[in-house]
Amino acid sequence: MIPLANAGESCKNASVVRHMIKNCSLLLLAALVCALPFALRPAREAGEWREGDPILVVVSPHIASIREEFARGFSKWHAARFGRPVQIDWRNIGGTTEIMRYLQGEYDAAYRAWRRRAGLPPADGAFAPRRPADPAEAAAWDELRAHDDPADFGCKIDVFFGGGTYDHGAAEAQGLTVPPWPDGAVPAGLFEDADGAAMIPEGLGGEVWRGTSYFSAVLSGFGICSNPDRLVELGITNADGTARQPRAWRDLADPRLVGQVAVTDPTKSGSIAKAFEMILHSTCRDHVLAAGWTAEQIAENEAALREGRPAPFAEGYQAAVEDGWLAGIRLLQRIGANARYFTDAAGKPPQDVSAGDAAAGVCIDFYGRVQAETTRTADGRDRLLYVTPRGGSSISGDPISLLRGAEHRELGARFIEFVLSEDGQKLWNGRPGTPGGPEKHALRRLPIRRDFYPDASNPATDARARARAGTTSDDLLDPAVDAYELAGAFTYEPRWTAAHFSFLRSFVRAMCMDSGEELREAWRAILAAGGPGACPEAMRLLERLPDEPYEVNWANVTAARKDPSLAKGLSATDLQTEWTKFFRRSYAEARAAAEAAARATPEKRP
Repeated sequence: MIPLANAGESCKNASVVRHMIKNCSLLLLAALVCALPFALRPAREAGEWREGDPILVVVSPHIASIREEFARGFSKWHAARFGRPVQIDWRNIGGTTEIMRYLQGEYDAAYRAWRRRAGLPPADGAFAPRRPADPAEAAAWDELRAHDDPADFGCKIDVFFGGGTYDHGAAEAQGLTVPPWPDGAVPAGLFEDADGAAMIPEGLGGEVWRGTSYFSAVLSGFGICSNPDRLVELGITNADGTARQPRAWRDLADPRLVGQVAVTDPTKSGSIAKAFEMILHSTCRDHVLAAGWTAEQIAENEAALREGRPAPFAEGYQAAVEDGWLAGIRLLQRIGANARYFTDAAGKPPQDVSAGDAAAGVCIDFYGRVQAETTRTADGRDRLLYVTPRGGSSISGDPISLLRGAEHRELGARFIEFVLSEDGQKLWNGRPGTPGGPEKHALRRLPIRRDFYPDASNPATDARARARAGTTSDDLLDPAVDAYELAGAFTYEPRWTAAHFSFLRSFVRAMCMDSGEELREAWRAILAAGGPGACPEAMRLLERLPDEPYEVNWANVTAARKDPSLAKGLSATDLQTEWTKFFRRSYAEARAAAEAAARATPEKRP
C-alpha cells in the first residue's frame, strides 16, 4: 500500500518515468533509422574511397574522361595491392604551357622562401637547365637539387601527368621533378618483360620517350582531320566526285581552303606546338631528300655532326636543311593564311570540323579518332576523317613525372608505376567494359608498352599483342595505327628543329595570330588577283621574314638560343612584338601590291 501522503508524488514519478521511456524509445528509433542505410549498405567495392583514405594531388592537362578512368583504375589497383583505395585531387590549371608557368612560379617562390628561412642569401640560377658557371649561382643550383622534402619546399602537388616530352624534359632540367624510385630501382617488369625485351624503350625514330625523371605513358602522332561533305562543297574531290582527303601537311595550304582550316594556338597547347614542329621538320626532310641525299646518308651526316666530326656527305647538305626550314616556315604561314581561327582549346578543331564549321584542321591523333567515332552517323557515314601523314609526324610521348618535394611521394611513385604497368596501359585503348579496360569512356589513345603491338622479331611480345585483338577500340595491329610502325616511318633529327621549339611558338603567334587579320586580308587579295603566280611581288612581300634584330633563318635562330646578345637586349615578349609589327607592315604592303596587280590585269580575277 502506498501511503496517501505519497500517492501524488508516486504518480508524478511514474509519469516522469513513462516520459523518459517514451523519449528513449524515440531516440532509439531515430538512431535505428539513421543507422539502417549503413547496416543495409553492402561492403564497399574495391577502389571505393572513403574519408581517411589517402589522397594524391595530380596536375594534368588531360581531358576529363582520361582523369576519370585513371582515378578509378588507380584506386582499384591500389586497394588490391595495398589494402586502401586512393582519391586523386586533380588540379586543372590549363594546358601544358600554363602548367609549366604555374610550377615554375610556385617553385621559385617556395625555394626563395626556404633560403630566407635557412638564413641563406638570395641567389639566381637555381632553376637554370644547366649548372651555371658563376659559383654563387652554381651553389644555389646544387642546393635546390639536394632537397626533396616537403618540409623544406615544394608546390603542394605530387605528380605532373600528361603534356609533351619537351615540357617534362624542361621540368627535369630545371630541377622541378625527381626520379620516383630510389637509386633507379624500377619495379620489376615495368621497362622490360621477364625475358628482357624492352617494354618502354628510351625512344624511337629520333624521339626520346623517357629521361631520368620523366616517363612517357602514352604515344601520340599529329595529323589532319577533315569533313568529307565540306570538301565536296569546296570542290576538293577525286575523279569520281568523292572527297579528296588531305593527307599531307601541304594540302592544308590549298587556296580552296581559305577561311576553312581550324588551328590551335601553339602558345597554349604543347601538342599543337609539337605538330607545328612536325610540319617544319618534315619539310626539311622533303627538301634534303629532293636534293639527292638518301635516308642512309642523312643518318651518317647527322651522326657525324653529333660527334663533332665532318659530315661525310657535306657539300650542299646543310644548305638543303636550311632551305627546307624556310620552306616549312612559309608552309606554316600559308596554313595560317587559310585559318578560320586559332583557338585556345586543342580539342575544338576536330569538333568544329565534324560539325561542318570548318573543312579541315590540325589535331593530335586521339582527338581526331574519338571525334570520328562519336560523330559517325547511324548508317555508317563519316562526318570526320583523320590521318597521320605517313612520314609527316614522329610519334612522341606524353610523360608522367614526380614533382620535387611531393607531400605524398610514395603514393606518387605508385601512381607512376600503375600508369606504366600493363594494368594502367589497358585503359588507353581498351574498349569500355572489357576486362581491365575503361569502364565508361573509350580513350582512343596509343599505349606505349611494346606488347600492345605486333612484333615479328619477338614471338612472345607478338603473341601478347595478338591476344588483345577485339579488346581495343582501335586495331593496334593495323600498320596505319601501330605506333611502332608509324614511328619507324619517320626519323626525327633533333638538330634540325628541336632547338627551335620555343621560337616556333612565339614566331607563329607573331606571323599568323597577332598579325592574322592582315595576313588573311593579304592572302584573299592575292587569290582575288589570280593567285600567287599572278602577283609575284605581293607574294614576295607576304613571305618576307624579319631581318631585325637579326635575320630570321635556321642558322640565326639556332645561334640566338645559345647567344641572347643576338636579340640586342630585347626580351622574348619585346622580340615577338617587333616581329608582329614587321609582319603587319609586310602584309599591308602585300595586300596593296595584290590589289594593284588586280587593277592592272582584271581579266585574271576569278
